[in-house]
Amino acid sequence: MAVAILLVGGFGTRLMPLTKNTPKPMLTVAGVPVTEHQIAMAKSAGITEIVLATSYLSEVFIPHFGDGSKWGIKIKYAVENEPLGTGGAIRNAAQLLDSKESIVVLNGDVLSSHNLKEQIKQHEAHDADVTLHLTQVEDARAFGCVPTDEEGRVTAFLEKMENPVTNQINAGCYVFNPRVISTIPLDTVVSVERETFPQLVASGAKVFGYVESAYWLDIGTPRALLKASIDIVKRNGEFLAMPGSFIDPAATVAGGSCIGANTVIGAGAVIEGSIIESGCVIGSNSTIINSFVATGANIAENAKIASSCVTNSEILLIP
Repeated sequence: MAVAILLVGGFGTRLMPLTKNTPKPMLTVAGVPVTEHQIAMAKSAGITEIVLATSYLSEVFIPHFGDGSKWGIKIKYAVENEPLGTGGAIRNAAQLLDSKESIVVLNGDVLSSHNLKEQIKQHEAHDADVTLHLTQVEDARAFGCVPTDEEGRVTAFLEKMENPVTNQINAGCYVFNPRVISTIPLDTVVSVERETFPQLVASGAKVFGYVESAYWLDIGTPRALLKASIDIVKRNGEFLAMPGSFIDPAATVAGGSCIGANTVIGAGAVIEGSIIESGCVIGSNSTIINSFVATGANIAENAKIASSCVTNSEILLIP
């Protein structure tokens, strides 16, 4: 049985002002924090223990997730006093895992529906050092690409290029043999993507790619966050209203919008393709299109908001 580390320590700079008081992985997608989606994925793959590797606003996670019993999974917390990069964060968190089992590393920036259980299975069948989830994209020029040979072994980690040699890219979910993590220096800033993985390939280590092009999205921007939520909500209907919310019968909510718990939507309001987080008050006859309204925000009557991030103190257009 594998165990897991979830990297949730990023600053979320591209999501400001939403991340001024809320860490990026705690912003909601389809009514619950991004981290909940990832914990559910780990649990569905048979993982029973996970360490949240935190840094920025680390104090927000423990009150919400506690020991994990609500989700049927054991949760521990590794706090970085200073950001250590992906490799440093993994090494720091792994100290809390007294295990010789495979260690899955999930990226807090990514939502994926790939078959994690199969990725773990293939990793262990190969007795691999690391197995990366690789996804295929139409245009890999915006990404570094990751070619593999006929056996599925990774042959290189290539930076962005005008004519990529493959459309396979690193999708941000890794399965490690613990022996590899133990070689990463403690309390040191290390990037597994730019340092550890290329060094392993160069040394002949067994680095494999698990290629599956299931639903995958980097949710590091407001547009991507909205898209993720809309995609999930639309699987089941035009909108999602969380428990405790109130939508006036004369309001219109559509386009995959999600209304957070204890939020009130006034008469005549129109909400389209938006995330309205918990505890908000949306004034009557207001219009909110393709926007993210943060927890506790109050929107005035007759307001017109489009393609914006909204808090109680700021309204910023989404680029």
